[in-house]
Amino acid sequence: MDKQLILSLQKNFNSITNVIDNTDIEFWYARDLQIILGYKSWDKFQNVIQKAKTSAENSKVIVSDHFRHVGKMVQIGSGAIREIDDIVLTRYACYLIAQNGDSSKKEIAFAQTYFAIQTRKQELIEQRLELETRLKARAKLRESETELSKNIYERGVDNSGFARIRSQGDQALFGGYSTMDMKNKLNISQNRPLADFLPTITITAKNLATEITNHNVKKDNLYGEKSIVTEHIQNNKSVRGLLADRGIKPDELPPSEDLKKLERKVKFDEKKLIKHSALPKQIETNKDE
Repeated sequence: MDKQLILSLQKNFNSITNVIDNTDIEFWYARDLQIILGYKSWDKFQNVIQKAKTSAENSKVIVSDHFRHVGKMVQIGSGAIREIDDIVLTRYACYLIAQNGDSSKKEIAFAQTYFAIQTRKQELIEQRLELETRLKARAKLRESETELSKNIYERGVDNSGFARIRSQGDQALFGGYSTMDMKNKLNISQNRPLADFLPTITITAKNLATEITNHNVKKDNLYGEKSIVTEHIQNNKSVRGLLADRGIKPDELPPSEDLKKLERKVKFDEKKLIKHSALPKQIETNKDE
């Protein structure tokens, strides 16, 4: 997400922020958020809100502390005024809505970060967006490797064979460096996954090679460790070649911050978000337009 787009989205989101009088508690109206997030239909947006409420319930959070149903006076085409339903949302509620929204929307991707942190500073938003991108890439790699493990188990390869296939794939991607070699090169503990310390571009490369292997194992009905490892090595070599054409060598990139630590930070931020964003029991939230 480029800086100009971030600035534009930041301006849009800032414009719909409200603050309770004599406090520092921020809130948003669902109808305003619907527009900013790119949802044309209120009914469809309500479906997302309901999913967000369910997420709150699953986290043992009091839903009414973060989702407060209110009436809002609006002017209709004839010039008359009528009341419509709206929902007052806390920062945490907005965060959950973003988490349950259409991830293909650029507004949703931005909102997940915007509402997750307690600051509007652009540089911190940019850093958090980069973190979220890396976390999502790691999750996709985890899913594709789990799928590969299941696929090859059904084709006569045990857990030890899977480890060898993955290691030889790494060796092809990293220009001859094995998984262990890369851990030593990047000063990573041997009991930690290499991918937890790789930059987003390398995680994405590993995932692409693994996805291709999954596809071809099923398409060509490959069986046995030998044929599958040959396939996985070739796919990793092809991906390495693609990166090399763009001047990128995965084995020469510096390590990134430990993703486990970053995941703990994300969970800590979420707890802080819940604690500091709840609405007072009594609040004047009617809004005329």
